[in-house]
Amino acid sequence: MEYQGMVIRPPSESNSLLLQVTLGCSHNKCTFCGTYRHKPFRIRAMEEIRRDIDECARRYRDYVQRVFLCDGDALVMKMDQLRETLDRIREKFPLCERVGSYATAADILRKSPEELAELGSLGLGILYLGLESGSDEILRRVKKGVNSEDMIEAVHRAKAAGIKTSVMVINGLGGLELWEEHARETVRVLNRTQPEYLAMLALSMEPGTELQGQIRRGEYRALSSRELLAEMQQIVAGLELNNCVFSSSHASNLVSLRGVLPWDKTRLLNEMEYYVTHIGITSHEEFDRT
Repeated sequence: MEYQGMVIRPPSESNSLLLQVTLGCSHNKCTFCGTYRHKPFRIRAMEEIRRDIDECARRYRDYVQRVFLCDGDALVMKMDQLRETLDRIREKFPLCERVGSYATAADILRKSPEELAELGSLGLGILYLGLESGSDEILRRVKKGVNSEDMIEAVHRAKAAGIKTSVMVINGLGGLELWEEHARETVRVLNRTQPEYLAMLALSMEPGTELQGQIRRGEYRALSSRELLAEMQQIVAGLELNNCVFSSSHASNLVSLRGVLPWDKTRLLNEMEYYVTHIGITSHEEFDRT
């Protein structure tokens, strides 16, 4: 099996079989993301997908316990394509316990509750949804293409279908101007959605993105390392989540933290306070150099 272009997956899918069913991202307009900037979006032909599944099954049939569907938003596929893909995975990998995928809110909302429930019954066990921010103004500025109510409804629909959700938030996305709104509104949306998993990623400047140009022109001022940690601390302090796995293990983060909310909330906040107090970078120098 040959992968086409850059292939990414969540940290929690590190041991999964990566099956490339789409190329790129169907939205591909977010100002902060350069992952699929030069990869035109398309859904791979079912003949190609069948061939990759069969080839992997010949080699790894009795070892695959999880499969992750790449690239950016596999749920954009039509129901007949998803149904056949999931059926074939179940047939060829009898030990597979879960199939996961990235999904946009728009992808989820285009599927009916009945269709989502069917996908769950066929083995789709988790969707990774980029909330990024709960602020409608920030979502508009970064050209996410949806608003916070779309995000809330999408998570509720997935959960109602028995599909777990891992919601991703970008720490620092509002910059200096909107960091308080980013923290406040993100807390609001997370408390309403109650995801099973919450992943915090730190904003990173990717070459060639629209955001990079905004930073260079002085239109956007990014948070310093200490401010990023303080913002994450404020978000976690406001969360009222029940049995949610929190993680900041993504490579973009300054510190890697993990716990289950609400039980580990005090420990996580104390650890964040320690790093806020002791971290050495207090200015915006790391972004000013870009």
